[in-house]
Amino acid sequence: MSKKKKKAGNHRINEITKGIFTVLEKDPNKSFTYKQIAEKIGVTNANERNQLIKKLTQLKEKKRILEETRGHFKAKASTKTYHTGTVDITGRGNAYIVIEGMDDDVFVPFNKLKKAFHKDTVEVYIFPRRKGKKLEGEITRVLERNKSSFVGIVDMQKSYAFVRPSDFRMYTDIFIPKDKINGAEDGDKVVVEIIEWPDNADSPFGKITDVLGKPGEHQTEIHSILAEYGLPYEFPHEVEQYANTLDTSIKPEEIAKRRDMRKVLTFTIDPKDAKDFDDALSFEILENGNYEIGIHIADVSHYVESDTLLDEEAYNRATSVYLVDRVVPMLPEVLSNNACSLRPNEEKYTFSAIFELNDKAQIQNQWFGRTVIDSNERFAYEEAQHIIETGNGDIPSEVSIRGGAYSVSEEVVKATLTLDRLAKIMREKRMQQGAISFDKVEVRFNLDENNEPEGVYFKEAKDANKLIEEFMLLANRKVAEFIGKQKPKKTFVYRTHADPDEEKLIALNSIISRFGHQLDFKDKKSISASLNQLLEDVKGKKEQNLVDTLAIRSMSKAVYTTENIGHYGLAFDYYTHFTSPIRRYPDVMVHRLLQHYLDKGKSVKEEAYEDKCKHSSDMESLAANAERDSIKYMQIKFMQDHQDQEFIGVISGVTEWGIYVEIIENKCEGMVRIRDIKGDYYIFDNKEYAIVGERTKQTYQLGDEVIVMVKNTDLIKRHLDFSLIGKNE
Repeated sequence: MSKKKKKAGNHRINEITKGIFTVLEKDPNKSFTYKQIAEKIGVTNANERNQLIKKLTQLKEKKRILEETRGHFKAKASTKTYHTGTVDITGRGNAYIVIEGMDDDVFVPFNKLKKAFHKDTVEVYIFPRRKGKKLEGEITRVLERNKSSFVGIVDMQKSYAFVRPSDFRMYTDIFIPKDKINGAEDGDKVVVEIIEWPDNADSPFGKITDVLGKPGEHQTEIHSILAEYGLPYEFPHEVEQYANTLDTSIKPEEIAKRRDMRKVLTFTIDPKDAKDFDDALSFEILENGNYEIGIHIADVSHYVESDTLLDEEAYNRATSVYLVDRVVPMLPEVLSNNACSLRPNEEKYTFSAIFELNDKAQIQNQWFGRTVIDSNERFAYEEAQHIIETGNGDIPSEVSIRGGAYSVSEEVVKATLTLDRLAKIMREKRMQQGAISFDKVEVRFNLDENNEPEGVYFKEAKDANKLIEEFMLLANRKVAEFIGKQKPKKTFVYRTHADPDEEKLIALNSIISRFGHQLDFKDKKSISASLNQLLEDVKGKKEQNLVDTLAIRSMSKAVYTTENIGHYGLAFDYYTHFTSPIRRYPDVMVHRLLQHYLDKGKSVKEEAYEDKCKHSSDMESLAANAERDSIKYMQIKFMQDHQDQEFIGVISGVTEWGIYVEIIENKCEGMVRIRDIKGDYYIFDNKEYAIVGERTKQTYQLGDEVIVMVKNTDLIKRHLDFSLIGKNE
C-alpha cells in the first residue's frame, strides 16, 4: 500500500474517532447505537462502518467511553469542570466570559468560540491556570442565544446574498439563500434573522425579515438603532385595533366606586413638548392648617387588563423608548396621549397617593386608592419655574406654551409656592439621610423639520423639576412602605439600588484626586456626603461631565425585584415605581398589586413576578442603550457641519487603541486613535489612565484639556474620529 493511501486511511479513522466523541459528548446523558453515530457523522459505506464498530470497541476497552447496555454507547462522565457564563466579545474578535461569583473573567481566543456571539450564555471549560497568566478557556457549547436578529448591510451575489452585520462584535457575515432575500437590494440596511449554522458551514444561514432602507438616511438609521436592540418601532395592527375598540368614556357607575377629587385644585407640570401627562398634583388647605396633597397617577391598569393582547404587548415592550427625535411608546396613542393622559379640563380616572402634611413637610395621614380628577391647569416646567422665581402668576409670552402671555389665579400661585417650599424641606431631609444628588447635565438638540440638528442645548433640573421629582419620590416610597411593612410578607415589585462597589469608588477617588477632589471612606454616610460634595464642587467646571459620568458608573445599577434591599442612591429603605404607568410596565404591576392588597387579597406568587421584574430591568437597559446610540448618532450628524473648526475638549477615556475626547461646549465625544498622533510612538499606561510618548515622554491623561478637530464622521457605524492638535495649555 502506498504511503499516500495509508495516510488517507489514518486520517479517516481519526475523523471517525473525533466524530464519535463529538456525538457522545454533545448529549452526555444519552446513549447511541453504532447506526445512530454513523448517521450523525456521515458514515455510509460498509468499510467505514466496520472501522466505526472496531473503534467503538477499542474506546470501550480503553475505558474512554461507556457501553451502557449491549450495543449502546455513552460518553464517560467528565472530570473537567464546566462553568456557565456570558460572552463579552472584544473589538479583536476574542472574548471574555463573565462568570457570576468569579473575580476574573475567562479569556477565550477567537478559534475557541464554538460559534458563540456577544452576550450569549455559554458553557465554558477553564484550562488549568499557569502561574502569572490570566484565566483561559474554551467554549464547549452555546446554552442560550442572546438574540437571533441582527442589523447589517446586504452584499448581493448572483443567486444569493451575504449580510455584513453592523455590530463590530459580530465576527461573521450571514449567508442568505435566494428565496430568503425578501426584496432587499444590494447595499440596503436590513434586519436578518439567523435560522441555523450547519456544522460544515463557514457562515450561519439566515433570512431577511425587514428592509430598513438606504444606509445614512435618517429614518433608516433611527429604525436600525431600535432593531439592533430588538425594540419595535410600530404597533402590530391587531394591538392598535384592540386599543381603538376600548371604551374610554368616564361612567357615573365607575365614578361611584372612586374617591371624587374633581372639585380640588389640580394641575400638571411637564416638559413643554410632552404629549402624555401621567401625573398631576392636587392641593388643598385643611381646616387644621395642614395641607392635603394628592399625587394622582393615570389609572392605566383600568384600561390595560391582565392577560389581554394589549397587556402582552405592554409587557413585551416594558418601557417607552425616548430617542433623540421621537418617543416609541409602551402603549398605543389612544391610551398614552388620550385616555390616560391627564389633560386639563377633562375628567380622568387616576390611582392616587394622598398625604396630609404639616408646615414642616411631616406626614400626618396617608391614603391610597382609585380616584377621579379634573385637572385645572397644564404647566410646562418653565412656566412653573417662573411662578417660583417671581412669586406671581403673570406668565410672559417667552416662557408661555399657550401662544402668548397669560395670568393664573392667586390660588394656583399659592399652591405652587407652598409645594415648592415643602419639596425643598423634603429634599434637604433626604440629603441629610445620605441620598446622592445626581443632577447630570442632559444633552438635547434643536432639530429642524427634516430632523437635522441646528444646535445643542443642555437640560438642567431647576426648582420646578425638583418639586415634581420630590412628590413623585414621596408617592413611590410610601406605596412601597405601605406594602413592604405588612405582616405576613407580601410579594411586591421594588425598585432597588445596591451599595456601590468599593473598588470602583477607590478607582473614582484616584481619578478625581487629579482635579483636587477627595472622597471620605470613613463610613456609608461619609461616602454619600463626600460624593454629594464632589458633585456640587464640579458644577460648571470643565471636568463636570467626566466626573458625573464616572460617579454614576461607580454606582450599582438600579433594578426591579421582589427582594427588597432598599435604595442606596435615594437613601430609602423601601422604594418602588408607582408614578409612570404610561411609560413603565413595573408601575402597571405595582398598581395591580396595590389594588389587590387594598382589596385584602392574599400574597401572589413571587417567582412569576421576579421573572417579570428581570424582564423589565433588561428592557430598561436596552432602551437606555438605544437612547444613548440615538444621541451619539445626532452628535455625529451635528459635527459633520463643523469639520474645519478647532474645539477644546476633555479626555474622557483612555484605551490601548486611543483616547476619547469630549468637547466642552457641546458634549460630543469622539476618538483620537493612537496611531494617528504625530511626533512620537505612544504607549498605554492603564494604571495612570494615560498614554505616554516613548521618546518625548509627552503624556495625555484622563481629564486633560486638549484641542481637537473633526477628522472623520461615520453615521452608519456611529463613529466620530478626531485629530489631536495638542494640549490646551
